[in-house]
Amino acid sequence: MRFMIIIKADEDSEAGKMPPMEALTAMAKFNQEMLDAGVLVGGEGLQESSKGARVTLSAAGATVTDGPFTEAKELVGGFWIVDVPSRAEAIEWAKRCPTPPHGDTVLEIRKILEAEDFGENFTPELQENEQRMRDEIAERS
Repeated sequence: MRFMIIIKADEDSEAGKMPPMEALTAMAKFNQEMLDAGVLVGGEGLQESSKGARVTLSAAGATVTDGPFTEAKELVGGFWIVDVPSRAEAIEWAKRCPTPPHGDTVLEIRKILEAEDFGENFTPELQENEQRMRDEIAERS
């Protein structure tokens, strides 16, 4: 099962403040542990929301709102994607994440939907198309 471990943004990340070398070193070590264990699929940090945009879609069309966005604690600051046998194991990996030097960090764990999660509406044709796109993405990497 694949899970996304979401790193919530905080005031420092929203201010564009980069972590100190010690924190980056600890995070690199943690990433390597996940890679060595064969569970790490990917992961990235994100720039602050002031450099982002939100696109709201409605029947009337699309509306674009430039950042920054309020409530830093509700924003995503980065993520990992891990492939583990269970939610419990994803939680165990999240608990091993290095503690940031400036205070608390909130990690949110969400299961990534798989084909079987969509039920009968996700027809074999749609599944085949999805797999074709995934294969094409993998070839580009």
